[in-house]
Amino acid sequence: MSQEATILWGGRFKTGPSPELMRLSISARAEWRQAIYDLAGSRAHARELQRAGILTEAELDLTLKAIDALDADVRSGAFAPNDEDEDVHTTLERGLLDRLGALGGKLRAGRSRNDQAVTDLRLYLRDAAREIAAAVVNLQRALLLQAREHVETIAPGFTHLQPAQPISFGHHLAAHVQALARDLDRLQDWDRRTAYSPLGAAALAGSTIAVNPELSARELGFTGPCANSMDAVGDRDHVAELLFVCALTGIHLSRLSEEICLWTSRQFRWVELDDGYCTGSSIMPQKKNSDIAELTRGAAGIFIGNLTSLLIQVKGLPLTYNRDLSYDKHEMFDTIDTMLIHLPAMAGMIATMRVNREVLAASATEGFTLATDVADWLSRQGVPFRAAHEIVGRMVQRCEDLGVDLNDLTDAQLAGIDPHLTPEVRAVVDVRQALQARCGIGATAPFRVREQLSELENRIAGFSAWARSQVNGIKG
Repeated sequence: MSQEATILWGGRFKTGPSPELMRLSISARAEWRQAIYDLAGSRAHARELQRAGILTEAELDLTLKAIDALDADVRSGAFAPNDEDEDVHTTLERGLLDRLGALGGKLRAGRSRNDQAVTDLRLYLRDAAREIAAAVVNLQRALLLQAREHVETIAPGFTHLQPAQPISFGHHLAAHVQALARDLDRLQDWDRRTAYSPLGAAALAGSTIAVNPELSARELGFTGPCANSMDAVGDRDHVAELLFVCALTGIHLSRLSEEICLWTSRQFRWVELDDGYCTGSSIMPQKKNSDIAELTRGAAGIFIGNLTSLLIQVKGLPLTYNRDLSYDKHEMFDTIDTMLIHLPAMAGMIATMRVNREVLAASATEGFTLATDVADWLSRQGVPFRAAHEIVGRMVQRCEDLGVDLNDLTDAQLAGIDPHLTPEVRAVVDVRQALQARCGIGATAPFRVREQLSELENRIAGFSAWARSQVNGIKG
């Protein structure tokens, strides 16, 4: 380490840190995305120092101007970490010392890297959560666009990956929108709990100088200061929770991706993807692969792994701060970056896919998907459903023996199965009536699907407004 290198500790040491220690400790470049948030915290802290009498009004003015100038240089790329900067805080203190001389060192009073680092991360994550939310909203809108087009498109619904009952394909697409809406609810709920400032907690016990943390909290866009200074610097619930929300979102994306892989296969042929969202094979000229869906399905493992890693890191830590917590950002940054790569790709793929209505309609009744409608009809005729279930089971068995569908059985064949199967049963062996008959709230009747889509559009508008909201204007 050079003589000129900035270091935030060392007075009680006889020698400087070893090269091996510094290689292990240096993280400035990895954390640099938090620099503008660190500077925002420094502005708030400088005002707190002026209130405490550490800075004069003139010194505060000079300090704030230097912070603003450094902020501009950080954003433009004119100022960046060097190879000897231990972390983002060290880098920025070096920048202020260059601009302010000894005055730049006064900012250290009344705060610790412990409360500084966790404040930076909370500020950064609150903006990142909104960025993720905006990308999820765009995917939801792509799904809704397709769902609107296919409210009347009949498709087979599956359980156990076997044909079960006919549904509106728009209803199927809307199910994925609903899952993502819950993820956005969780993001907003997470933000409510994360909107508390650790600044002023200092190392762990609070500060004798920064004694008005509620004022700096308000300036930074927080609801208020954290209620316990030890919990403020030792807690990483906000990281774990956000990783969980992202992991669950990743699982929802993976389930959608798996269905895309099925739908685009030659065996299904329900959907064709736009060429711009597919790849080919280096050896098989005919191949058209749904790589975005496959990669997104695989990314779920990244999200789950990052959550697991963070939970393992914090599970046995005593209060308050331990250096293990410096790894809290590795998993978080990886998850955020991965999420923000995959979501736009998925949205583009969904928005441009073409649905094969004819294939869907032809397969909607394959596998005797109207059997439940026959059993329900028998129940309405007074047959106990237990008996109706057995009757329709024999009806399906007879169809399989003959190689025909339910509505192909003759009157005599129906009566031979059971006397309750009168010719009137054919009225319910109709796929469009089957959809219309499922008319409860949340069901697949087209008018109910349209209601659902309208409600989703209203919810998504609210999510979009939240995603555009600024926590404090730091990101700009």
